[in-house]
Amino acid sequence: MEHVEQALRAAGVVPVIKLDDELKAVPLGTALLEGGIAAAEITFSTPAAAKSIEKLSTALPEMFVCAGTVLSVEQAKLAVDCGAKAIISPGTNREVVEWCVKNNIPVYPGCATPTEIESAMGMGLTTVKLFPAEVVGGVKMLRALYGPYRGVKFMPTGGISPKNVKEYLAQPNVIACGGSWLCPAEDINAGNWEKITQCAKECVELVKEVRAGN
Repeated sequence: MEHVEQALRAAGVVPVIKLDDELKAVPLGTALLEGGIAAAEITFSTPAAAKSIEKLSTALPEMFVCAGTVLSVEQAKLAVDCGAKAIISPGTNREVVEWCVKNNIPVYPGCATPTEIESAMGMGLTTVKLFPAEVVGGVKMLRALYGPYRGVKFMPTGGISPKNVKEYLAQPNVIACGGSWLCPAEDINAGNWEKITQCAKECVELVKEVRAGN
């Protein structure tokens, strides 16, 4: 699992992507790689998710592809069969987490309370997704959680933007942030790959700036 944590930390920001057309997956992944980002979360919020993960994982093996918005064991199995290297969920679904742990699949369930964090810890996890980050307190919440849960790392997602991502990444208990601003639907649908590459480059510089100061 350590290599997974390293991949997430190296990315700093993991683009959260909703794809309606699996044919957009490879050019999108290529655009992100050209911008310096080698990780992506493809959400299971559209029928094209599984095929998108499969195409991306096959064509660009250097890309760390995660499946997001996974709500069931069936979705988790499908995602892994299609090449997903990690499972990310909006909530702490015990069945999904236990299946992933049993099969040595990295899993990052969404947690919004100390109770949910302790539930994840009880299943053997040390890294979880803080979701929805801004709604549940954002950076203030992370600072409050750092005291009692120093052994837990977070991947905050929800409301993260270029305006606040640096403050999130500066927190000692944040391994990476999930961000949907990198790949907006309008740019994906229009095939604005150069714009996405430029946005990725700017994001990489933000991450470097924060990491250099820590």
